[in-house]
Amino acid sequence: MAAKKLKPVTAGMRGKVVSNFETVTTTTPEKSLLSPLRKSGGRNNDGRLTMRYIGGGHKQRYRIVDFKRDKDGIPGTVKSIEYDPNRSARIALVVYADGEKRYILAPNGLTVGQVVMSGKGVAPEVGNALYLSEIPLGTIIHNIELRPNAGGSMARSAGTFAQLTSREGKYAIVKLPSGEIRMVLVTCKATIGVVGNSDHALEVSGKAGRSRWLGRRPRNRGVVMNPVDHPMGGGEGRASGGHPRSRNGMPAKGYKTRRPKKQSNKLIVERRKSKA
Repeated sequence: MAAKKLKPVTAGMRGKVVSNFETVTTTTPEKSLLSPLRKSGGRNNDGRLTMRYIGGGHKQRYRIVDFKRDKDGIPGTVKSIEYDPNRSARIALVVYADGEKRYILAPNGLTVGQVVMSGKGVAPEVGNALYLSEIPLGTIIHNIELRPNAGGSMARSAGTFAQLTSREGKYAIVKLPSGEIRMVLVTCKATIGVVGNSDHALEVSGKAGRSRWLGRRPRNRGVVMNPVDHPMGGGEGRASGGHPRSRNGMPAKGYKTRRPKKQSNKLIVERRKSKA
């Protein structure tokens, strides 16, 4: 996987860095695994704008991805690596021995023709999904479940991974991409390897139009608004906005919003490092 920088033939191509799609093997998705994806334009069921800066964008269809990996004991062969417009990672089409087809997240090193499996007694190899109780300590993992049989919800974006550091009783200690160290039940599943398309972080759009293709409308800064529109608005000339906060008054820049009595607090061994 690599990114390519384009020659500045036009102003929009100057500085533009995009994926070269060298790992993608087909441009036609599996029809049975597609679902309609309707756009809201930021409007609710009354037609009122409730989320700003959303609208337009290219028509897309959702790819149904198997985050549960519950086809235990049945080998599946990777038929293709595909682009998914709904996520930063690539997806792999897996055809199982019983004929069923499913999409999974494509980790680094997964190739067409490779066999992947999930469940108990499976080898800890790239693309295989195992219970945390059976994964060797120190292994790099992704697509980690928070609750058994709920489907993977952590470490799913391009280039991300977590590390299984230890086990204590019914819990496994996992270091997450954010730096947080957390306890997860050993009956939860995770997939071996690093999520693919790690060069996604190097991409540069090059022009504002690419944001419009993704359904993102222009975003106004609070300090340029009037006082009636934003807490940071108003003032004579280019006055700064005072204390940084959101439109509804929630402070930014380090203000803690996590509930102090949240049930999962007891499962966090070490919090992620603050950027402040």
